[in-house]
Parts: sequence; C-alpha cells; structure tokens
Amino acid sequence: MSRIKKLDTLLANQIAAGEVVERPASCIKELIENCLDANAKRIDIEIEDGGSKLIKIRDNGSGVHPDDLGVALSRHATSKIYNFDDLEKVATLGFRGEALASISSVSRLTLTSCVEGSIAFQVAVQGVDQKPEVMPAAHPKGTTVEVRDLFFNTPARRKFLRKQKTEFDHIDEVVKRIALSAFDVDFTLKHNQKLVRHYKAAKSLIEEEQRIASLCGKAFIDHAIKIESEIAGLKIHGWISLPTFSRSQADLQYFYINGRIVKDKVINHAMRQAYHDVLYGGRFPAYVLFIGIDPGQVDVNVHPTKHEVRFRESRLVHDFIFKTVKDSLSHIKVKEAPTVSLTKIVEPEFEAVTQNNFVYKEPEAPKIYSQQIDQYEKLAAAPPPSYEPAEEVVNVEKEQSHPLGYAIGQLRNIYILAENADGLIVVDMHAAHERVIYEKLKADFASDSLCAQPLLVPVTVSLSVHEVNMVEERLQYFADLGLKISIIGQESIAIREIPALLREIDLVKFIQDILSDISLMGESFQIEKLQHKVLGTMACHASVRAQRKMTILEMNALLRQMENTSNSGQCNHGRPTWLKLTLPELDKLFLRGR
Repeated sequence: MSRIKKLDTLLANQIAAGEVVERPASCIKELIENCLDANAKRIDIEIEDGGSKLIKIRDNGSGVHPDDLGVALSRHATSKIYNFDDLEKVATLGFRGEALASISSVSRLTLTSCVEGSIAFQVAVQGVDQKPEVMPAAHPKGTTVEVRDLFFNTPARRKFLRKQKTEFDHIDEVVKRIALSAFDVDFTLKHNQKLVRHYKAAKSLIEEEQRIASLCGKAFIDHAIKIESEIAGLKIHGWISLPTFSRSQADLQYFYINGRIVKDKVINHAMRQAYHDVLYGGRFPAYVLFIGIDPGQVDVNVHPTKHEVRFRESRLVHDFIFKTVKDSLSHIKVKEAPTVSLTKIVEPEFEAVTQNNFVYKEPEAPKIYSQQIDQYEKLAAAPPPSYEPAEEVVNVEKEQSHPLGYAIGQLRNIYILAENADGLIVVDMHAAHERVIYEKLKADFASDSLCAQPLLVPVTVSLSVHEVNMVEERLQYFADLGLKISIIGQESIAIREIPALLREIDLVKFIQDILSDISLMGESFQIEKLQHKVLGTMACHASVRAQRKMTILEMNALLRQMENTSNSGQCNHGRPTWLKLTLPELDKLFLRGR
C-alpha cells in the first residue's frame, strides 16, 4: 500500500466542496445562511447562467472585520463557535467554517465587506492554495460575496451541472425555503440581469400570510389554519392545511427547527399520524411549521449540509407535534371552516349513463375482514339514529347561530340543500352522517376493542436478535396492546393472545411493523389504525344511505350534529362532506349586477 501523507490544503478544500457545494443552489444556501447569521434585513441575489457563471449575494448585515477577511476563507474558520460547549448548543444557521473555503477552492471568489465605523476591504482568491491579499474597496455596511465560474478548475464536477433552467429552479426553491423562515428579511432574486423574485419583508401576520401565499400558492393559505402551542420548552407555530386541501405528493411540506429547514423522519411520522384519520388515501398534507427548542436539545451537526438533525428527546418532540396538529384538526368546527369554491372541491363520484342521466356510485368501504364486522353486526344493521324535532320554518336572516343553516330540501335524495346567511350549503348526507357516527364510535369503543383472546395454536415469529431484545424489553407494552408474547429463543417469539380485531391479519408482518414503529418512535400506532379501520367500516354501514328520503326535521338534526362533531368537514375516507356557495358566487354565475 502507498504511504500515508497529509493532503494539501487546496485538495482538502475541494474534497470538502464535494459535500458542501453540490450545485449552485447549495452554494447560495450556504451564503444566504451567513447573511442571516449577520442579522441582515435585506439580501440581494444575482445569478447568471443558472449560477454557473456568476453568483453574487449582497446583504446589509454586520459585516466582516478587516482583520478577519484574510482568515475568513480558511478551512474550519468561523465566528459561530469557539469551544465544545458552543457546539453542544448551536444557535446559528452556519457554524462549520467550511462553506467559504470550499466554495473558493472551486471558483473565483471575491469577498467584500464593511463593518460599522470602518472602511470596506476586499479579498479575492481563484481556487489556488495561497494566502489572499486584503485590499481597500468601496462598499456600504454589509457584505458582498461574488462567485464566478463555479467548478472552473474541476471540469468533472462542472459537466454534471444541468441545464440553466434546471439549476435556476433549484436556486428558486432554496430562496423560497429560506424566505419562508425569515419573514422580516427582504429578498430579491435576479437571473441574467432580470428581476425574477422580490419577497418584501413582512411585519404583520397579514403580510406573513401574503408572503406564504406568494411562495406556496393562494389556495394553500385559503385552506390552512394557523396553529400555535407551547409546552415543556417546546414551541410550535405555523400553518397546516385542512384535510380537504391535500397534495398528490409531499411537495408542499416545510418544517423548520430554530429557523433551520430540516427533513426528519420523526417529524414526518408525527405529521402522518396526525392526518391519518382525516386524509384521503394516498394524499399528503401541506404545512409550513416552525419549532422552537432549546439548542442544547437538538444536534444539528449530523450532516454536512445540515438538513438533518437529531433530537435528544425525540419521543417528546414527536408527541408534541402529533398532539398539537391532531388537536388542531379535531377542533375545527363547521363554523371555523372556510368557504370552499366549487372548483377547489374533490368531485363527487358519479358515473355517466345514457341520455345524460346519472347514477350515484357509493364510495367503497375500506377492505376489512368479515369476521371483524360480525362483532358489530347488530349496530351495523340498526336503523340510523332518531332525530330530535326542530322548528319547521326558520327565518335565516334572523337566526345566524348555525353555520350550516337550515335545510330547504334534497337533491336526488343524495345531497342536502341548506340555506344560511351567506348563501347555499350542499351536504353529502351519507358522508356527513358517516363522520358523525365514526366519531361517536371512537369515543364509545376505544377502550373496549383491545380485549385479548387466546390463540388455539400459538404463532411463532422469527426475528433478528435485536428485534427479540426489543420485544423482551417491552413485554408489558405489548400486553397493554392486547398481545401476550413469550420469548422462545434468541431469534424467535411466540404470540399466545391477540386482540379480537387482529384475528384475520398477517401477524408476522404486523409484529414487524410494530417493531419498526418502536425502533423509530418508541411506540406503535398499528393497533389504533386497525381499530379505526373497523370502526370506519361500521360507521359506513350504519350511516344513512343515498336514495333515502329525509324529512326537513331529520336534515336539520343532521346539520346540528355536524356542527358539534370534530372533523366533520370530511368523511372517514377523507372526502369532503359539505361545501358553501356564497351569494356573491351565485351572482357571478348568473351575471347579476352587469
């Protein structure tokens, strides 16, 4: 083997650049984070040819002291940390001291800066291992970093850059993510001398929501609710989408820890669990959320690009996010739900037949095992609950206490038509009644569904040694879930008792899923998921069916139940249960006032 020798500084910096500077967008991310750490309130970004020819970033922050300019481009040189205690509680976005050194090793970089009460100075390097010369320059308070010809001396890296538009799209997304977290900073983005983006500083909640609308789309902010909570040193605030506004992919999910955007499996799991009972299958929620946590409780030094973090109390963070989001969704009453435009709602399930007639197609119930439904046969076969009498005639103009108003009739015995002070309310009576029953069943049966029953023949499950150890440490936890398990070997367990609702499932896969959840979060929601699936099927079978003629009294009673039921804006499968068509929208449709 070759002898060991120390790499020269330039080569070491270029190797580091492979981790820090993946493309122009990652270079811009590092530089903007330095601007924010310098308390800049205005950041101007200018790029050419997708950033490969020029990246120029100017800020009005505190600047770099003239005596520090020479060392600023050195590797592992930073003003963010000085000792190990500082590393244990990082409170800044950048701290590694690798960004400027790495970028300068693969580009022609010029750094110009001016601090308060001093003249400006400039330092320039061109990817060579030499001591940079500091010279006077003209510059206002703040810093400008100019990066030209990125990867000019590493052609192998340069040839992997994509087309100009692709690289710009990545830069645009980076600026967007940072602008979402720094509301008080004014951002401009120019591409090839043309102003492309200008995000004005937001000083109020309305202006913050306007910035979010410009970044994430007006539809998101129109269908989002503001949340805020604080407990045990944890703070969370931001915007989460209503279940009726969802995405086909996870492309509108932004989560920040102390101002730093992160991608974390603990957070993703908590959000999925919070939405799983109200979101249509295969859809993803949208959110912009900010967590505030003691820097000493989160390790941000686990990845070169700082996109990942590690929590010291991951279970606490998970449960806090899960509970806050789930409670916020469950507390959305009808009166708090926004007006939903007909063009934004999920289309009802119709199938066309001849001569423009339509036949209603019932939504399919989730696949569930017949023996599990048999346990609740009486309830599923029972008629819909009786309704309390109500006044037949109501003056809607005088009585505005009920957001869903009062029924005026049915459409094809499928939809309830109601009138309130704002206009017309259309309710899918089956979907609405299904949610009402489902929420009641969850409250009534949650504690009774984990009754264990012994298996005639115990089921043996082969696991790894690590998984068996996990089971052995948590035998009481499994017992609380209704699972009686015994250890029969170093790599095998025997399941002797299970909850009644697990009789028809694949126990081997189920145990593996539980252990996967426990490995990630310390607990599992698999039992709860199955329980909700059973109760959802019961609610679907027990709710009022389409084609049933309802009286005005029954329709009004259902509307009142919806107003007092959590998550009543969508059924158990995530479909919307009602929408509102306001009078101005109706006037627009009929061209009134023109």
